[in-house]
Amino acid sequence: MQAQTTGEFARSRRSSLLAAIFLMATSAIGPGFITQTATFTANMGAAFAFGILASILIDFVVQLNVWRIVTLTRMRASDIANAAIPGSGYLLAVLVIFGGLVFNVGNIAGAGLGLNALMGLDTKWGGGLSALLAIGIFMSHRAGVAIDRLIVVLGVLMIVLTLFVAFASNPPLGEALRQTVLPDEINFATITTIVGGTVGGYITYAGAHRLLDRGLVGKEHVGEVTRAALSGIAVTGVMRYVLFLAILGVVASGVVIDTSGQGANPAAQAFQAAAGDLGLRTFGLVLWCAAITSVIGAAYTSMSFITTFKPGIGERGRNLATVGFIAVSMSVYLALGTAPAALLLFAGGFNGLILPIGLTIFIYVGWRRSDLMGDYHYPRWLLVVGAITCILTWYMAIKSVGPILAFVNL
Repeated sequence: MQAQTTGEFARSRRSSLLAAIFLMATSAIGPGFITQTATFTANMGAAFAFGILASILIDFVVQLNVWRIVTLTRMRASDIANAAIPGSGYLLAVLVIFGGLVFNVGNIAGAGLGLNALMGLDTKWGGGLSALLAIGIFMSHRAGVAIDRLIVVLGVLMIVLTLFVAFASNPPLGEALRQTVLPDEINFATITTIVGGTVGGYITYAGAHRLLDRGLVGKEHVGEVTRAALSGIAVTGVMRYVLFLAILGVVASGVVIDTSGQGANPAAQAFQAAAGDLGLRTFGLVLWCAAITSVIGAAYTSMSFITTFKPGIGERGRNLATVGFIAVSMSVYLALGTAPAALLLFAGGFNGLILPIGLTIFIYVGWRRSDLMGDYHYPRWLLVVGAITCILTWYMAIKSVGPILAFVNL
């Protein structure tokens, strides 16, 4: 019996790590990133490869610091912030919840775009129906198990389908590799938007809070947490670059992608150009998979911050709050007249603007508040690169405010 219990525990732990990896990965490769990649690749060509590299490096530093500190302190991000700097946790919670709402409106818009490409369904109807599906998952008594399995299955499906289109588009690999390190153009607003869409707002804390909920905490689990974070970054990094190459192949072949207009769906145009109607339907499924997992990830993680204001809410209460959060996101989306693609661009940009605030707090905790992490000796190199990244993200955010607001003509 003991051997069986130990085996069950090991399987449960592996399942939790895998779910945390794919929760971060599918959140980071959501409809925002897909639409942003198509738009920016159409506008910048191979030079956008540098933005991909920058986002992966920033992702690496942010996730390693956040995952490690959350699991070492055994506290949620906002509780860590309040313990380190009284009151800052409430600010962080408000920013993450509001940023998550912006993200989720964009995610629902992405689901609408996906079903439009897959079945020709009107984007408003597609987004609304997808939001209702996400609500149904959270109303289930086995929501946690369903979410874990759904995220892993759809995450793998996204990768397989996008690889197919990347091969079909035959991108100029040499030029892409050169401009990854020696770009012809560097656009800070573009990088801020991509970083925000892949590691900004709630995404920063998605996998970390999932591990916390599953009990993978303390210095005895630092190795596992680090490997999980690195695996998540590897999955997102490969997927980002493969998606970029798929779009680049289309752009390099001379196809003009329309990135303006109310009904613009730049990535759908690229997939259709690469593989005809099959490519369009494939894209629709990929985008919908990315969107529905991101709706779930955004809602789950955003509402994990609600304990800052209501500590004793419990899992059932958080699930109900999550249902309400998705319903509000759906209502905002249906009420807005802004083009879905523009919403997705703005969501990434906005969360890129608020990323430096949370990162600054966490770097301070790692540097000055060792008392919150017990007798664990935090790696100095990780703090140094974290501080450099923090300064860089502040600089990019300041330089990018105007162009990001312009995405929705604010």
